[in-house]
Amino acid sequence: FLHGATLPTESLVRGARNWRLHALVHGATFVFVPLLGMAAYVALSAWLPPPLALGLYFACIVPSTISSSVALTAVAGGNVPAAVFNATLSGVLGVFLTPALASLVATTAGIDLPVADAIRAVMLKVLLPLVLGQLLRPVLAGFLGRHRTATAFADRASIVLIVYGAFCDSFVAGVWDDARWWSLALAAAAMAVVLAIATAALQWAARALRFAPGDAAVAVFCGSQKSLANGMPVANVLFGHHPALGLVVLPMIVYHQLQLVLGAVLARRGFR
Repeated sequence: FLHGATLPTESLVRGARNWRLHALVHGATFVFVPLLGMAAYVALSAWLPPPLALGLYFACIVPSTISSSVALTAVAGGNVPAAVFNATLSGVLGVFLTPALASLVATTAGIDLPVADAIRAVMLKVLLPLVLGQLLRPVLAGFLGRHRTATAFADRASIVLIVYGAFCDSFVAGVWDDARWWSLALAAAAMAVVLAIATAALQWAARALRFAPGDAAVAVFCGSQKSLANGMPVANVLFGHHPALGLVVLPMIVYHQLQLVLGAVLARRGFR
């Protein structure tokens, strides 16, 4: 809801024109990076607990982040309206595509995931509040603008509480007894490799398509980054009944931290 209420509508409209950029971003978000996640899942599933292996794949199928991708695009001098448009559209597409993609491998971790029911639940808990926030933006924009610190705190605190609840349930259920330190390190290394490949591939694609530097920044940040703000609620909807939710979301949390570090370096270096 807060994301919807704070999204500038005029930026969404201005950013909607460059179809080549949008195709690259969403092709990377929902095709290329998920394929990398599937490869990591297949390669490492024999070495990792099933929920953690599923988490490698799930981290790669969530939509792009809104706040950090737009902020990093701005720092790099990129096309901010296009970044706002792509990050927002990615979140909307993720409502439908993330549950569908998750269902491809969820059963291997012992999780039953009916696709239609999952999409309806995500629409109700993620898409509907986003749309309501955007519709109420004319009424709330001034108030939220005057209380940006409190708004940001509420946004981040909700994510922290979901993560905290997931890990508490996992510890109580004894899920972490099967997770050795080396399996956690292996999962973190896999996320670092996926992020590095995705970032390098998008940089190459942006040069091959002769994007302007501002559009190249959008392609890299919106195409390679994954949203913890969207991913955690979706994971809670899809896997909240499973005691191993903490293991499932761990790779996504690691990926999120890594993308912030790498994104900061790339944004300061700029795109030429």
